[in-house]
Amino acid sequence: MTPDKKILTADEMKRALTRIAHEILERNLGTADLALVGIRTRGVPLAQRIQKEIQKIEGREVPLGILDITLYRDDLGEIGPLPRVGETHLPFDPTGKIIVLTDDVLYTGRTIRAALDAMIDFGRPKAIQLAVLIDRGHRELPIKADYVGKNIPTSKKEQVMVHLTESDAADEVMVRDRSGR
Repeated sequence: MTPDKKILTADEMKRALTRIAHEILERNLGTADLALVGIRTRGVPLAQRIQKEIQKIEGREVPLGILDITLYRDDLGEIGPLPRVGETHLPFDPTGKIIVLTDDVLYTGRTIRAALDAMIDFGRPKAIQLAVLIDRGHRELPIKADYVGKNIPTSKKEQVMVHLTESDAADEVMVRDRSGR
């Protein structure tokens, strides 16, 4: 089996998230009506980090929410009879806001489709944008990220693993070949 390949170091991840924060502010002309929503699980700490960067840049804190999409997944029946549902916490009304959904890896687009469905159930945002740390390609749905930390062309046999200090004791992105060689 081939060893895991490091794609992003902690410093590279920090720079990517700082750049994403700047791009969000530039595109939206500041923080007016802006809110971040992290998709459970790894999208939440990434949204928190972007929120801190925006606060450093603008001196204003943007609202932050947490979205669990478990019950909106199109593969819910394959997960098992008792899927583990986490808490959704939106401490603001999304109606009229520019929502920046945040996730770690964009792959087929199905997680984002579920997140869009879930967000709409909470209100009618002015706009929904998407920020991802990694875009690895292989879309099955017509979904494209507005903000990308790094594009990583992968094969379907590879697995992208985002490690965050909040849950994994390190900040890094690794790619593992699952082909068995």
